[in-house]
Amino acid sequence: MPFIAYQERRFSADVLETIERANEILNDYAEQGYDLTLRQLYYQFVARGFIPNEDRQYKRLGSIVNDARLAGLIDWDHITDRTRNLRQNSHWKTPVEIIDACAAQFQIDKWATQPRYVEVWVEKDALVGILQVACEPLDVAYFSCRGYTSQSEMWATGQRLLSHFRAGQEVHILHLGDHDPSGVDMSRDIEERLLLFMRHHIQEDLNENRVKDMPRHLEDETSDEYHARLRRFLTANRRYIFPVKVHRIALNMAQVRQYNPPPNPAKLTDSRCRAYIEEHGQQSWELDALEPAVLTALIQDSVRALRNEQRWQAQKAIEDGHRAQLHACASRWEEISETLKGEDDAKNE
Repeated sequence: MPFIAYQERRFSADVLETIERANEILNDYAEQGYDLTLRQLYYQFVARGFIPNEDRQYKRLGSIVNDARLAGLIDWDHITDRTRNLRQNSHWKTPVEIIDACAAQFQIDKWATQPRYVEVWVEKDALVGILQVACEPLDVAYFSCRGYTSQSEMWATGQRLLSHFRAGQEVHILHLGDHDPSGVDMSRDIEERLLLFMRHHIQEDLNENRVKDMPRHLEDETSDEYHARLRRFLTANRRYIFPVKVHRIALNMAQVRQYNPPPNPAKLTDSRCRAYIEEHGQQSWELDALEPAVLTALIQDSVRALRNEQRWQAQKAIEDGHRAQLHACASRWEEISETLKGEDDAKNE
């Protein structure tokens, strides 16, 4: 646990009390496997009634935490910045290390045999660490929207999801966002734009008779008759009309009432504010205010509700067998290496 003092600092009694409270919160979450952003720590202070929900209090807490870390009073590992990360290639000392690493990381696509395909999306990048904890054990894809998703990314997503739809899977997006004018609207925006891009190509499939079991043109059938049959087909097969379903699993008003997160005033400068206030009132709530364990459980329960457990376990057994083979290769690497060396020597003779 790196409590490292880089500078000498003196703190007043009330600041030391704030540092002690911060460490209690951070240690509690570290024991659960979470590190927190400064914003999440701030909301824990607000939720516990230690400070009011004010911007100046957030800035004050940030200043205290910064000074306390420099003074060696807060563990450097317990607070993270998820928006800035170094990216580099991986390296290994020996082939055994990479084989063992491959064995630990080896996964088959267990969603390939599922009747549904699921992804989890979150509004803000600062919460992607919670998605990682929740999603990786379930082998479900997750994505940080960073607000309203760009048109380029949404189009590329539509193309990606089409492959699952065409393979016969129901496509589901689980979305988490703030409960404020823009955060609520983002769920609508995601579904609307994905439907736009996916329906266009599905219509092309229908027009070119690339869809199994759809009505076909007959020589004695008029265009009107064909389109009437096509409408009946689409009515009976609504998946062609709604190829993707976006579920807003957080933050919703029922969760606001249940968990009572600290409110913020609705952003009056937001163009969507008027409609939001008419429906929800003057207050808004940030997703960060929910406890990480609550969000993790919510995501995992929602994913499990959409997957076929029997098929999942069958694929998991196949995956475990392949992993065992890789581990066996690592444990017998010297023997395998000698065999390969002997084969190379024989070829060179």
